[in-house]
Amino acid sequence: MPKTRISCLLLLVIAFELTSCKPNEEEKKVPEYWESPAVLDFDAIKKRGFIRAVVDNSSTSYYIYRGRTMGYEFELLRNLANQLGVNLRLIVKHDLEDGFRLLNKGKADIVAINFEVNEERKKRANFTAPLNSMKTVVVQRKDQSHVDSLIQLSNKKVYIKKGTIYKERLSVLSDSLSLSLAIEEKNTSLEDLINQVIEEKIDYTVVDNDIALVNATYNDLLDVSLTVSQPNPVAWAIRKNAPQLEAKINEWIERIDRTGYKAILYHKYFLNKKNSYHRSSSAFSSVSGDRISAYDDIIKQGADKLGWDWRLLAALVYKESRFNHSAVSYAGAVGLLQLMPVTLQRFGVNDPNNPNESLRGGVNYLKYLDGFWLDRVPDNNERIKFILASYNVGHGHVQDAWRLAYKYGKDNKRWKNVAYYLERKSKPEVYRDPWVKSGYAKGHVTVRYVREVYGLYESYKVLVAS
Repeated sequence: MPKTRISCLLLLVIAFELTSCKPNEEEKKVPEYWESPAVLDFDAIKKRGFIRAVVDNSSTSYYIYRGRTMGYEFELLRNLANQLGVNLRLIVKHDLEDGFRLLNKGKADIVAINFEVNEERKKRANFTAPLNSMKTVVVQRKDQSHVDSLIQLSNKKVYIKKGTIYKERLSVLSDSLSLSLAIEEKNTSLEDLINQVIEEKIDYTVVDNDIALVNATYNDLLDVSLTVSQPNPVAWAIRKNAPQLEAKINEWIERIDRTGYKAILYHKYFLNKKNSYHRSSSAFSSVSGDRISAYDDIIKQGADKLGWDWRLLAALVYKESRFNHSAVSYAGAVGLLQLMPVTLQRFGVNDPNNPNESLRGGVNYLKYLDGFWLDRVPDNNERIKFILASYNVGHGHVQDAWRLAYKYGKDNKRWKNVAYYLERKSKPEVYRDPWVKSGYAKGHVTVRYVREVYGLYESYKVLVAS
């Protein structure tokens, strides 16, 4: 063979090998934020004043039920935030890859989804001490598509949530049992996949045993008895370079194990399946419905008159009465928006137990407060906080704090400056100030009230469509 031909062949072989290596090199590449995650440990989080956690919108994580924020992960995280002395902010994501991305970019501090820890995930993050253990099961219907063993899944298609460990587990299972198994990932929630099984849109999905049992309790159509894997420890993900936060969370996990708090929550959301079913299947659940309360329609009408997002008004109604139209407070306030008798009369409410009248009266009062603050606080977003505070404690007390902010050279068009002085209106040196006209007030209660209404509103915005 001529040398030139040999040389050409060698060049072709080398070129082929170099070309064939490129895809592997690409596969080995990891996002930059894996290798150098944002530097943000507990001290910085404490200074910032809040911790951010990624959660899922599901009956085992975080959802709205009859206006109330609920969920196993939500209640654990709320307890953790209280323990750490910070506020809690939640980010809802179905895509687990998005969760890891936010974590390592410093946009989140915890991915509070029950991860089974494996070597691939350890490349992306560190993991807390185990919070629970879970096994995975096949969810299927008790009809002609039903299978009794994993072997019978051969030549079937199984749908799973994107980014979960189920893909790896099913692939290993397929190889070990020599199954011809089609696996399709969907970027949706586990409960949505279960509902697709119920609705006969798909035949099989794989989920955690806990969520499967909750959904099967009152869905006789479902069979969740076929086990894919035995129980394995699960944990939350945190950044690799946050040892302080990791230590704090692990201390907290040890405490809630020791005190039994975690066991109580687990019973509430998983073992009490009847209540779990009603919460997750209700029309007033963000998991399965699109309503906050039975009064959404009239709340939307009232919000239109105010120019508010209806979910903000819904948060206020929940805070005032828990959507109980016949609620009566210890002070004599009544109805959905808990108006006092003098206010009821002033704003034309004849029957405070009539939800339409009660809400209309409350909206009229809110419109009055909006007019009172309009020139004093021109910015709409800031003014709403003044309105909420005035609704709670009376606009005279809020105006006192507004005057004090002005007196001490603060921008009294910003709520945080006025809130500072309102919180201190229970102190003699403050409520006896000549600039104060309405005297003593438990202003710290009102500041917390505004914060809680807005916190609930933020949850509604995330979980309930506008």
